[in-house]
Amino acid sequence: MTDRPSHRQGVRRGRRAFTLIEILATLALVAIVLPAVVNGILLSLAAAGHARQQTEAAWLAQSKLAEIVAAGDLDDSQLTGDFGPDWPEYRWSSVRDDWDDSRLFQLDVQVTWTRRNQERSVTLTTLVSKEALND
Repeated sequence: MTDRPSHRQGVRRGRRAFTLIEILATLALVAIVLPAVVNGILLSLAAAGHARQQTEAAWLAQSKLAEIVAAGDLDDSQLTGDFGPDWPEYRWSSVRDDWDDSRLFQLDVQVTWTRRNQERSVTLTTLVSKEALND
């Protein structure tokens, strides 16, 4: 009877803790995967911000298009402006062109904004009946 541990006791003791190589392998894996995960999260946040601005711009363009048509403010071929203090980052411009059919004309409204030092824009186009404006 010796105080030496049996083979089974040695195996059990080895299963109770991680080895240094297992810890190093785990740390290496985390060091490789974590930056990719963080980068993916940052990219998705940037895409969500861009989508939000594009949606807001489309909504503002639709509102401005309806406002111009409802007001019958189509005497000028070009109009420009902004959306006031509620939407300070957005600007709009409209262009009225004659259409092939003399009873219609084309109205384009473009909303622009700057994101990361690049100008972005959304343009909506509709045809407006000249007769409907005269009513």
